[in-house]
Order: sequence, then C-alpha cells, then structure tokens
Amino acid sequence: MKNMKWKLATPLLAALVLAGCAAPELRMPEIDMPAAFKEEQGRWKTAQPAEAQERGLWWKAFGDSRLDSLIDEATRANPGLAQAVARMKQARAIAGIAEADRVPQVGVDAGARRGRSSPASLGLPEGTPVSPATVYQARLSASYEVDLFGRVSSNVSAAQADAQASEAAMRSVLLALQADVAQTYFRLRAADAELALLRETVRLREENVRINQRRYELGDLGELDLVRARTELETTRSDAIALERQRAQLEHALALLLGRPASGFSAAVDPLPASAALPQVPAGLPSALLERRPDISAAQQAMMAANARIGLARSAIFPALQLTAAGGGESGELADVFRWSSRSWVIGALLSLPVIDGGRNRANIARSEAALEEATAAYRQSVLAAFAEVEDNLAGLRTLSQQAEAIDAALASARRSAELADKLYRAGRSGYLDVLDAQRNLASIERAAVQLRGARAANTVALVRALGGGWQ
Repeated sequence: MKNMKWKLATPLLAALVLAGCAAPELRMPEIDMPAAFKEEQGRWKTAQPAEAQERGLWWKAFGDSRLDSLIDEATRANPGLAQAVARMKQARAIAGIAEADRVPQVGVDAGARRGRSSPASLGLPEGTPVSPATVYQARLSASYEVDLFGRVSSNVSAAQADAQASEAAMRSVLLALQADVAQTYFRLRAADAELALLRETVRLREENVRINQRRYELGDLGELDLVRARTELETTRSDAIALERQRAQLEHALALLLGRPASGFSAAVDPLPASAALPQVPAGLPSALLERRPDISAAQQAMMAANARIGLARSAIFPALQLTAAGGGESGELADVFRWSSRSWVIGALLSLPVIDGGRNRANIARSEAALEEATAAYRQSVLAAFAEVEDNLAGLRTLSQQAEAIDAALASARRSAELADKLYRAGRSGYLDVLDAQRNLASIERAAVQLRGARAANTVALVRALGGGWQ
C-alpha cells in the first residue's frame, strides 16, 4: 500500500518541481483602449503585434521618382541602419549559440605527451631509475546537459525572443529612416519654394527702389518713401539669406541620411508646387494597422524574453545533470594508438546542486521578475504612445487642411489688396506706406502658404510612420 502511494505521489511531486522552475505563463497587460479615435470615428480593436506583416512601398503613394531613389539609396548606405542590421545578426547568432545546447556536444582530440614519473608515484623504492615515456592518444568525446528543469529551453526561448526583438528594432530603424528621408526631402522642397518666393520679392523690392529713386530725383517723392523702400528691400534680403542657411542645413541632414559626406552632396533645387498631390488618408482606419508597428513588436518580444529569463533564473536553484562520455586509444607507439588493445573509454554523469549561495539565486529570480515588470510597462507605454501619435497626426492633417482653406482665401484677398494699394498710390490718392503694408502682408501670407504646403507633406509622412508604414 505504501509503495502504491509513493508511485502515485512521485509523478505529482515531479510535476510540482517542474512547475516551480518553469517560466510563468505570460499574460498580456490590460490596456484601456478607446473605442474610437477622436479624429477618426471608425471602430478600433485591441492591437496585437504583427510587425512582420507586409507594408509595401508606402512612399510610392507620393508619386515622386526622386523620393523613390533617395529612399533606395538611404536603405543601402545609411550607417545607422547598417548598425541595426548588425545588431540583429548578432542577436540571431546568440540565439543559435543557445539552440546548440539542445544537442550533444561532440569533439575529437589527438595529441602526444612525454614525461617522467617519480619512483614513489609508481610504488617503487627511492632511487629506482625510471625512464621517460611518450604516450600518443586519439579520443572522441561527447557531453550533454539533460534539461531536467528547463534551463536550456528557457535560455533558448529568451535568446529567440531577443533575436525577434532585435529584428523588430531593425525594422523600426528602417521605417524611421524612410520617414526621415521623406520628411527632410519635402522640407527641402518647401524651403526651395519659399526661397524662390523671397528672391522674387527681392527683385520686386529692387524695382521699387529704382522707381522711387527716380521719382525722388525728379522731386515727385519725399525721402521718407525712398528710405522705406530701401528698408523693405534689405529686410527681405536678410530673410532670404536666413532661409538659405536653413536650406543648407536641410541639405546636410539629407546627406547624412543617405550616408554621404555633407561637403560632397548637393540637392537639386526643386520647389514644392501648390499643385503637388499628397496621398489622401482614408477615414475609418482599422486599428490592425498599429499591429505592424515594429516598436510595439520589439516591446512585446522584450517582454517574452524577460519572462523566459524568470524560468532560467528559477532553474538555477534545482539540480543540473551533465552526461559525458569519451573513448579512444592510448599507446606508447604512434602506430599502436588505433589498435583494439590500446582502447580506453569513460562514461560519467554529474549531478550538481547549489547548497549555500548566500541568497544569490533567489535575488536573481527577484531581479528577473522585476525585469518582466519593467518590460510589461514598456510594452504598455509603446501601445499608448502609438495611439497618441496617430491621434496627433490625424489632428495635424485635419487642422492643416482647414488652415490651407483659410490661407487660400486670405491669399486671394491679400493679392487684391496689394493691387488696389498700388493703383491708389500711383493715382496719388494714398501714401507709399499703404503700398508697403499691403505688399508686406501679401509676402507674409505667401510664405505662410508655402510653409503650410511643406508641413502638410511632412505631416502625411508622420502619419504613415505612426501607422507602422502605410494604410493598405
């Protein structure tokens, strides 16, 4: 009866021991997701990372062949992306190293040794002459750790999760690089358009100064109006010079993204026209798009790796069983090493168990559990940040679109105002100050319209990035 009870209790005891050292079941953190975005009234479901899902060439939606070639070049040559790819390769190699512990380790060694033993070590009287001897050997050895308590499997799981997190991080760097290239490119083109506008304004100001100079010499105009015209000219020139500096900085930033030295790179002047078509983001975007965000996937994989390391830390307080075997030949003559009579072999099993470690293993378990708590919080932060970024960029596109409508109406009014002011001035019915005010107001609104054009393009790219790379 006692034997029967023991037979029944043994499997149960083994199951309890294994459960104690295994990694806990990973529970995804609960996140209070909104039913819908404030900016988009479509329904949204809980996000599940799916960063390996095909994104497509999202920048093709802009229909710009030059942008296509720039992103192509950056993908090939950007040093930051190359670093991320190298880190991914390292993580994959580490996973391969961990995976190797699942199979027996087999090795071959061969060699020779020559030495002389003391008479005492051979059980001979002191002074007995002992000749040196040479021993040749060839041996095949094998070792294998029996994964009794999940140390090997937990280590493999952690390494694989690290590798997947590293790949997701690489994809995040790639997406960020593509978006940075596109945004810098559109900002550069917007700066070109604004610079072209300022240069035209400078030309008109120069013409005004020449006309006013002639009228002043003829006595038709006071010096005050001439001085005001010159002031406007120099102020506009100063604005143009400042914008040239800004353009140069954008050009250098683009060179860095392309992996080129800034001193040897020049971007062709290509003003962003008012007719530039931007892809339209459809309404009611599904939350499944957020599942492809690589930073969310990286955070989830980091959480899985931390969870596996709890199992690894727990296994350290249980016995480890190492099996070893070796066999081969040893002989004083090289030709006799492989003879049957020279054979030797050994088989061993080593069971090791920590007895006193000063609380090291328990502390390591506590550290691993705290690391999981940190990774879980980081995952929650990634998901919440993703929703916030999409909200920000949807709101940005909405308000920029409304601004564009308002600025178009203001631009039409400002142009008409400048025309009327010029006619009244030429007819002698108003002063030159009215003309300057109207022209200054028109130039300011024209610059705002150009800046808004660039902002809308950059914001569209930012939304694509926030969605994980497109919305198809």
